[in-house]
Amino acid sequence: MEHTDPDERWLVATVHAAFVLLLGSSFVRFLMRDGGGAHTGWVVALFAAFFLLYVLGRVLTPAPRPGAAPTARHLVWLGTVSAVWAVLVVVAPSATWCAMPLLFVGVHTLPPRIAVPLAAVLTALVVASEIRVAHGTLNPNMVVAPPAVAAVATAVLVHLQRQSVRQRVLIDDLVRARRDLAATERRAGVLAERQRLSTEIHDTLAQGLSSQRMLLQAAERVWESDPEAARAHLGKAAGITSRGLTEVRRLVHDLAPADLAEHSLPGALAALAERESGPGLTVEFKEFREFRLDGTPGPLPERSEAALLRIAQGALANVREHAAATRAALTLTWLDDQVSLDVADNGRGFDPTAVPPTGVSDRARGHGLPAMRIRARQSGGTLTVESTPGEGTVVSAAIPVSSNILEEQVS
Repeated sequence: MEHTDPDERWLVATVHAAFVLLLGSSFVRFLMRDGGGAHTGWVVALFAAFFLLYVLGRVLTPAPRPGAAPTARHLVWLGTVSAVWAVLVVVAPSATWCAMPLLFVGVHTLPPRIAVPLAAVLTALVVASEIRVAHGTLNPNMVVAPPAVAAVATAVLVHLQRQSVRQRVLIDDLVRARRDLAATERRAGVLAERQRLSTEIHDTLAQGLSSQRMLLQAAERVWESDPEAARAHLGKAAGITSRGLTEVRRLVHDLAPADLAEHSLPGALAALAERESGPGLTVEFKEFREFRLDGTPGPLPERSEAALLRIAQGALANVREHAAATRAALTLTWLDDQVSLDVADNGRGFDPTAVPPTGVSDRARGHGLPAMRIRARQSGGTLTVESTPGEGTVVSAAIPVSSNILEEQVS
């Protein structure tokens, strides 16, 4: 058996060393007291056989792990070496104390239902051998000491064995729990990445394709009557295609939106407002800053700036596709402890609390508002929608400045 625990390896090595020392001293004592007799050769051969059986057994029949069932080969070896020891004790009582290593081997590796009876048999043989070689008055310690020592050793070893089994079970449970947690975190990461990609695609490709479709339809309607207007629509569609390609490349590399690579957040929002303005819809951008005693707020992290820009894009896409509005306004306000973005329009409005018609799923209604809420929440902020049928809509996103500064420092 390969012992992976350093303490267990040290313990096993000590037991083997004790066996060799006890067997060697027993052999020397036999030669000094009983050597030269008629059976000396047989006893020496028995000592050698006992030693070889012990060594070969430790090499060829490794002990089972604590708590595991012993193999038949190990049980056969243990029974054989114990029987040879019992015969050796009869012909050479000096080998009595070799029972201690055997006691350890049996109790340490076998289940208690086998180890305890084995310890009792070995102890009884030790007591019988001591009584047999005693001269004169019987010393009570010869009868009491071996069972007492064996009982203490057996109790300690059984306790250590059971504790080792419990620890191994706890370690296995911990490893299994860590594996399950890692799998759960991987699944959560995959779902979060899917959600991120879906919102990114909705806010870039889907909106760009929607704008292209509207421009191409407009160009088709005036293709014969107003070729200049048709070419203007085609030029805008080509521009949207170019920006969409840039967004896709940045999405692949997980970079900030293209507008933020060239402008600050206010500049990017102003460029967005100019780009979305056209026939039938005018978009304005305004910025307000409230000065604080310690100066104006510092720059937001790129993630929060990207979230606000994407929210503005999503809100304007809803205005263009659903609101039938003629005017819209982007308002960026730097307050003392937060940055807020308002997107207001004068369109048809809607009831935010209304239940969608039967048969219209969330997938059919699009990802616009849910995606905007997710972006605001990921930056520690909130998103609110105020709308009344016939009176327009206001989408407001507020992101705390302090939490984003802390986020930037931590990251």
